[in-house]
Amino acid sequence: MLKIYNTLTRSKETFTPRVAGKVGMYVCGMTVYDYCHIGHARVMVVFDTVARYFRYLGYDLTYVRNVTDIDDKIIQRANENGEDFSALTERFIDAMHEDERALSVLPPNREPKATQSMDEIIAMIGKLIDNDLAYVGSNGDVFYAVAKFENYGRLSGKNLADLQAGERVDVDTAKRDPLDFVLWKTAKPGEPYWDSPWGHGRPGWHIECSAMSTCCLGNYFDIHGGGMDLQFPHHENEIAQSEGATGEKFVNLWMHNGFVRVNEEKMSKSLGNFFTVREVLKQYRPEIIRFFILSSHYRSPLNYSDEQLDEAGAALTRLYTALRGIDIGDADIDKAYKAAFEQAMNDDFNTPVAISVLFDLARDLNKSKNNPDKIQALAATLKFLGSILGILQDDPDNFLKGGANKEGLSEQDIEQLIEERAQAKQNKDWAKADQIRDQLKAQGIVLEDAPGGKTTWRRES
Repeated sequence: MLKIYNTLTRSKETFTPRVAGKVGMYVCGMTVYDYCHIGHARVMVVFDTVARYFRYLGYDLTYVRNVTDIDDKIIQRANENGEDFSALTERFIDAMHEDERALSVLPPNREPKATQSMDEIIAMIGKLIDNDLAYVGSNGDVFYAVAKFENYGRLSGKNLADLQAGERVDVDTAKRDPLDFVLWKTAKPGEPYWDSPWGHGRPGWHIECSAMSTCCLGNYFDIHGGGMDLQFPHHENEIAQSEGATGEKFVNLWMHNGFVRVNEEKMSKSLGNFFTVREVLKQYRPEIIRFFILSSHYRSPLNYSDEQLDEAGAALTRLYTALRGIDIGDADIDKAYKAAFEQAMNDDFNTPVAISVLFDLARDLNKSKNNPDKIQALAATLKFLGSILGILQDDPDNFLKGGANKEGLSEQDIEQLIEERAQAKQNKDWAKADQIRDQLKAQGIVLEDAPGGKTTWRRES
């Protein structure tokens, strides 16, 4: 049975879908005014893996991940660039999709955009006003009346009275209460706007997700996910908006992935430790980045460092080395390893333990090289279970010879030097054989001599 940690109840719960055999999952996506960073990569990979596992279990999954393509940061960046905001967002949406494909992140079933959801957003704000949970402020903006929603703060564990005590000084006199948040912003001169019953303007950030999720999945659905930083106030406000508008429970289960830290410090532009996916891909191969992300449990902090990525590259190399040279054919999957892998994933998507099962498999595989029937089944199992995590799908030779840095010696050059080394060994010219090995090692080429005289090679990660 699949158990998932529910942020709302602060406990692991046996997953029971609202509709048998079906799952509706919504994940907060990117605000597209810049390239995706490593924190975004973690959200992409984590929930892609969750989606893959649901489908592996046989569920009919509808995975929705939105795009925020209008907000203050987008308008500011477009103005700085002297370009239309829609040209800016389309460019970064395309870049986001390129990063996804590099990381083997499968596209969601639906990817709604805020700018294409205005009718639904305006309709939901109208319902909240009708239900006396929202009002038009003195500046023309529409606000949500937080104090009128029962149990506000239950997702984040925050108490309304404590929040109010911490908000005694507030410069926005347009609101009735300092805790109230904006649903619709009146457009300033020169800003993009949409028509609404409250005049020209655009939506607040929180209402966009409430409208898009309920539009795609219905008023009440199974899972809502996102980064831990969204728990408050974004997801808290989504609950207030959605349940306030529909009168129904919004979501059964809330999933939040942990923060990404860089060399044990919080990642931020001000600290100069802010890395985009594109920057990291110049140093490390995409599968190594994906493997690195999955090596930590999704709820734990993830510490990004060159050392951690180097270790991930070395670990992935060990798995591919175990698969090298094996013709899998139509071999059966090993039931014991499959059960151990499922046990790990059924425990709140515990990918580090699932990966340890893959290493157990690889060790067994390396010990069984003289048993053709057994190695075929083990190799097939390793590749099959890896596919559920979105890894180990490359040809082993291709991965091992691909390397991060393909400059320098070509494959033909390497094969020629290996041949010369073999000839030197045959002539008992051990000094020349060692010199060739050292020459290749200096170029990042590792030679592996197998029994029987066959030599294979790989590039260092």
